[in-house]
Amino acid sequence: MADPTPVFDDLRAESDELDRLVADLEPDQWALPTPAPRWTIAHQIAHLAWTDRSALLAVTDADAFRTLAEKALAAPDSFVDEGAEEGARLAPSELLATWREGRTALDTALRTAPRGARFPWYGPPMSAAAMATGRIMETWAHGQDIADALGVVRPPTDRLKHVVRIGVRARDFAFGVHGLPAPGEEFRVELTSPSGELWTYGPEGAAQRVTGLAVDFALLVTQRAHRDDLAVRAEGPDADRWLDIAQAFAGPPGSGRPPQGDAR
Repeated sequence: MADPTPVFDDLRAESDELDRLVADLEPDQWALPTPAPRWTIAHQIAHLAWTDRSALLAVTDADAFRTLAEKALAAPDSFVDEGAEEGARLAPSELLATWREGRTALDTALRTAPRGARFPWYGPPMSAAAMATGRIMETWAHGQDIADALGVVRPPTDRLKHVVRIGVRARDFAFGVHGLPAPGEEFRVELTSPSGELWTYGPEGAAQRVTGLAVDFALLVTQRAHRDDLAVRAEGPDADRWLDIAQAFAGPPGSGRPPQGDAR
């Protein structure tokens, strides 16, 4: 069994990087709109804090998490917005402190969780490492919304490998939530990492292929940018269709972002 510590370290680093982005914001900046409709910067951080609390419950109190999940799944179209709205009403300093406390508690819980244990979630049960990987994906994606709201360009890091991996593994899920049959063959995915390394997935001789930049693939599968604005290319009709519907997150299909062309 692989040591999950590097995954936990990457989650901590991704969270700390986003913390540095918002720590010194003026109170009025927390109300800046982000690309997510009706969500401000405060909503983005509140959502991360809410999801961290959910993950902490999943790891430390499975029964309490199941009660929370039942309430959430009873209102699938509104529970995410409701959680963000509740947190966004806090004063920025209180919201920031709440997020910091929650993610610190989750970090401790993940690092001390029994090896091999699996915890309930909104989909299949997850290991501690998988839970941390999902939190990296969400932290990076919502951090991108915040960076866009502030007009900041974040240098990509190789922590994106976690986001890419989820996106690749979620291929069949993306087809399924669109009511489409999953392709019968594996795809070859070749992506250039921020450090210049080539990340590869799937058989080398596959007819259906996706190639490009890892950061752009991460933007695609988190639906933070339109494929027309990204350096990601497909070979084969099924691979091409995938790039239109890809998502790394659970739940129904997202609305995505409109193409920006020269504006991006």
